[in-house]
Amino acid sequence: MIIDAHCHLLPPGFAGRHFELAARDATYAALFPDAGGRLADVDALLRGMDAAGVGHAVAMGFGWVDVGVAPEVNAYLLRAAQGHPERLSVFASVNPAWGLDAVEQARRWLDAGAVGIGELQADTQGFDITDRDVMSPLMAELLARNLPVTVHASEPVGHLYPGKGATTPERLLAFARNFPDNRIILAHLGGGLPFYAAMPEVGAALANVWYDTAALPFLYRPDAIRAAIATAGAERILLGTDYPLLSHRRVIRHVESAGASADELAAMLGGNAAGLLGIGQ
Repeated sequence: MIIDAHCHLLPPGFAGRHFELAARDATYAALFPDAGGRLADVDALLRGMDAAGVGHAVAMGFGWVDVGVAPEVNAYLLRAAQGHPERLSVFASVNPAWGLDAVEQARRWLDAGAVGIGELQADTQGFDITDRDVMSPLMAELLARNLPVTVHASEPVGHLYPGKGATTPERLLAFARNFPDNRIILAHLGGGLPFYAAMPEVGAALANVWYDTAALPFLYRPDAIRAAIATAGAERILLGTDYPLLSHRRVIRHVESAGASADELAAMLGGNAAGLLGIGQ
């Protein structure tokens, strides 16, 4: 089964609330600088999945800043998953900068059925991902439940784009080292971090880290996937589309064109996510 481990849903009403949301939430303003950005609700997602043969998707919001926006989106995501449990799983959004309230919010949504937390976006949410004290309460809650967190990752070089930020490989490596027992998913091929896994001490520090392919056609040629397989292993790579930014089919074709073996491709397109998240088990 093909599993998209990184896509985004927003409540249908968000399409008509651009200026309000941009004023309230720094992450929304960064990701959607103009009205008319690409938004999708659950019906659009399911149609896109069906068109590309995707059996299951992990839906998440973004790294919301506003304490009202985050629960509004989380509640919508959980209603969507409850209506389509065989097709959808949910990662809930909280902000570590909220302190203990972030943990209370995480407990609320995880108890309600979310299977992880994310996508964290340190730059717009205003927290230091390398600060052990800031991150420990949330990471301890996830560790106790053996559930993962998805973190937005940024490339230290290359073109700028909305929401790119500066959560680059050295910062993500420090985060992974601070929480070696937690399951961590780094979006966008980890900002290039898996390439450094060829260094023995870096590879050892990343033993509990996975990387998704969200938005990859915008960032790398397909041979970057081949390089990540060589350094980090195909078992650490998850299909992620960043839908609706990109279609499922476009990202799947990008991954398929990397020249992986049949077994590697099956793992990346679904097997790894199934094992990590218990999908289909």
